[in-house]
Amino acid sequence: MHDNQRRDQRWGLAVLEEMGLLLRAPSELALDLEEGFEDEVTVRSQSILDPGHTRPVEVVEEQDDVELAQVGPIGLEVGFNPADGKPPPAGLIASLAEFGGVLVDRHDIRAELRGRDGVAPVPAGKIEDPDAGTDQSGVRGKPIAGPLLEPQRRNRCIDGQGMNPSARATIWDLTARRLDVLVIGGGITGAGIAREAAMRGLSVAVVDRGDFGSGTSSRSSRLIHGGLRYLEHRQWSLVRESLIERSVLLRIAPHLVRPLSFLFPVFATDRLSRWKIELGLTLYDMLALRGNVRRHRALSKRAVLEEEPLLRERGLAGGALYWDAQCDDARLTLAVLRSAAAHGALVSNHMCVTALELEGERASGATIEDRLTGVQGTVHARTVVNAAGPWVDQIRRLEDPAEPPLLAPTRGAHVMVPRNRIGHQHAITFLSPIDGRVMFVLPWGDRSYIGTTDTDSGDSPDHVVATETDMLYLLRSANAIFPNARLALEDVSVSWAGLRPLLRDARGSGPGARSREHSVSTGRRGLITVAGGKLTTFRRMALAAVDQIQVSLGTKPIPHDPSKSRTATEPLPGGDAYRVETLFARGSGRGLSERTVAHLVGQYGSEVPTLYEFIAEWPELREPVHPRHGAIGAQVVHAVRREYARRIDDVMIRRLSLAYETPDAGLAAVDTVSRLMGRELGWDDTRRREEVERYRELASAIPRGRTLLSDADSGS
Repeated sequence: MHDNQRRDQRWGLAVLEEMGLLLRAPSELALDLEEGFEDEVTVRSQSILDPGHTRPVEVVEEQDDVELAQVGPIGLEVGFNPADGKPPPAGLIASLAEFGGVLVDRHDIRAELRGRDGVAPVPAGKIEDPDAGTDQSGVRGKPIAGPLLEPQRRNRCIDGQGMNPSARATIWDLTARRLDVLVIGGGITGAGIAREAAMRGLSVAVVDRGDFGSGTSSRSSRLIHGGLRYLEHRQWSLVRESLIERSVLLRIAPHLVRPLSFLFPVFATDRLSRWKIELGLTLYDMLALRGNVRRHRALSKRAVLEEEPLLRERGLAGGALYWDAQCDDARLTLAVLRSAAAHGALVSNHMCVTALELEGERASGATIEDRLTGVQGTVHARTVVNAAGPWVDQIRRLEDPAEPPLLAPTRGAHVMVPRNRIGHQHAITFLSPIDGRVMFVLPWGDRSYIGTTDTDSGDSPDHVVATETDMLYLLRSANAIFPNARLALEDVSVSWAGLRPLLRDARGSGPGARSREHSVSTGRRGLITVAGGKLTTFRRMALAAVDQIQVSLGTKPIPHDPSKSRTATEPLPGGDAYRVETLFARGSGRGLSERTVAHLVGQYGSEVPTLYEFIAEWPELREPVHPRHGAIGAQVVHAVRREYARRIDDVMIRRLSLAYETPDAGLAAVDTVSRLMGRELGWDDTRRREEVERYRELASAIPRGRTLLSDADSGS
C-alpha cells in the first residue's frame, strides 16, 4: 500500500474513533449499544417531534488538550480537563479507557443521547412509492388541482400522521394542502431554511429543479472554515461567525465534517510576509475562542520542510500549521434535508418551478412540474422563499421581469490529480505565485484537488465547467511550490466548477474582494429572496430567513442565540454518538473488510447498521460496485430508499462520488448501479438503458485532461 494510503487509513481510523466516542456519563459507560443498533432498522414513529426529547449532551473539554489516536479502531488516549478543576481518580480513567469513553462534566449533561432522533428508516426490503410519481394519473403537462386529490393517494404514512421522511414528496403530497412555506432551491441554503422552518413548527416544502445539491452545493472546495483570507479585507464578523458555525458542524455532523491540518508555507517573494501570516493566524485562533479545533503553530524553514519535504526550498522563509475542517458538501446538503424531512418537511428533487402563483398582488405558491413524469401541479403556500443560489435572479424575474440582477457570480474551478504526484502530508494553503491569490492543495483519499479560481462569470448556472485556462492556472500555481510534481493537463482525472452566488457590489469590487455576506430581501409581491453567503454559514442564513418568514406570516420571531438553537444542537442523520469498535465488529460479522467498514463509518456514522441490514437481506450488496472504489451495493440501495436518489447521476456523482474518485468517472460501475436502482425503482430494460446512456453522456462532458478509460481498461 502506498505511504499516503497507509497514512490516510491510520488517520481516518483515528478520526472515526474520536468522533464515535460514546458520550455518556461515567456511570453509564458500560452500557452496551448492541441492542440499540439491532432496533435501528425498524420503522419508528416521528418521535423527533416529541417534546419529551431533550437536548443532546455537551462535552466539557479544552479541545487543544485532546490528543488524536494514532491507530484505530480500538486505541484512544484522551487528555482530561475536568470542569470542576479536580483530577479524576485513576481508577475512573482506567474504566473510561476500557470502554472507549471520554470524561465529561456530569452536571452539564442535560439529556440522554438522541440516538433515536434521526431519520426514521424504511424496513429492509421495503420501499413505498419508489419511483416517485410514476403512478400519478394526471395528464402530462396539465396541472393537478390540489382539492381534487383523493386522500387515499397520499402515500407513505407513519401511524397515519404524515409522510415517511425517507420518501421523495410527489405532486400529490405537495398539492394536497396549503403550506406555510414553499422553499425554491434544494442546495445547502434551501436545505438549511427548510430545516430551521420545520423545527420551528412551520409546514414547509422544498423543491429543486435538479437533484439536491446538484448546483454550487456539490461543486465547492469542500471546506468548512472561517475564511482566513477574509481577514485581509477586515471582515471580522464574517470570520467569527464562520468559525462558530465550523464548531457547530463539527459537533452535529462529525461523520461528514472532519478536522483537517493545513500547512501555510511563506516564501520571500509572497505578497504577505511571515509576520503578517502569524498575526492573521493568531487573530484566527482568538476569533474561534473555545470552538477552536487546535491552536496554530509557527514553523521555521526547517520545520516546514520536515512537515512537507517536497515543498520548494528556494525562497522558503518559514510557515505555520493550523486547523480547519473538510466535508463532503453534497452529502452534508443531503443530511440537512433529511433532518428537515424528519421534522415534517416535504422534500422533492427533480421538481421544477415554472411560474409563481399570485393571490391578488402577493405570491401565494408556485406551479411546479415533476421532471421525472411531466405531471404538473400547483403548490399553495402562505410564503414563498427563493433560495435558488445561482438561479436566484431567474426566480426573481418570475415575480417581476423588470427586477435588476442581485448577483454578480464568480466561477470557482477545481482539478483532481493523483496525490502521489504532489506527495503532500497536510492540506496546503498558499499564495499563488501567478497573482497572489490564496489557494489550496487538499487531500481526498489517494487523490488531491487544487482550487480554486475566482473569476467573474457570465456562464449559465446550467452549464458551468472548468475551462482549460482555469486548469492550467491551477496546475501552474501548484507546480510553483511543488516543483517535482510537474503536473500537466494529462494528469487531471476530473475537474469541477461552480458559480458562487455573490451579491453585486455597487463599488465594483473585484471577484476576490467581493463580500461573502448574505442578504434576505422581500420583493414587491412578497417573494423572500436569500442570496450570497457561503457553505459554512448556511445555518446563519437560514436563521435570518426564517425570522423574515415569521414576520411575513405575522408572527414575531423570538430572540435567540444562534449557537444554542435546536439546529445547532441536534445531530444530523448519522451524527449521533456511537462506538466504532462495535460497528467494526458487526461489519466483520457481515463479511466486510476493515477498509470497507472504515469507508462506511466515514460516510454514514451511526446509520451504518442500516446498511448492514440491507446486506443481511441481500448478501450481494456487500460487493463493491467498482473495482477501484470502496463503495458497495448497499450504498446504492440506501441512496434510493433513504436519500431520494432517482437518477443514476444522483448516485454516481452526489451520493457515492464515483464520478470524481475513479479514473473512468465511474463507468465501470454504471451497469451494476443501474441494475440495483432498477430493482428498487421498478425500471424496465428500456428505462435502464436510457439512464445508462444519459450518464455516459454526462460523464463524457466532464472536462478533464486524461481521456476516459474504456470499460475494458477500467476492469469491468
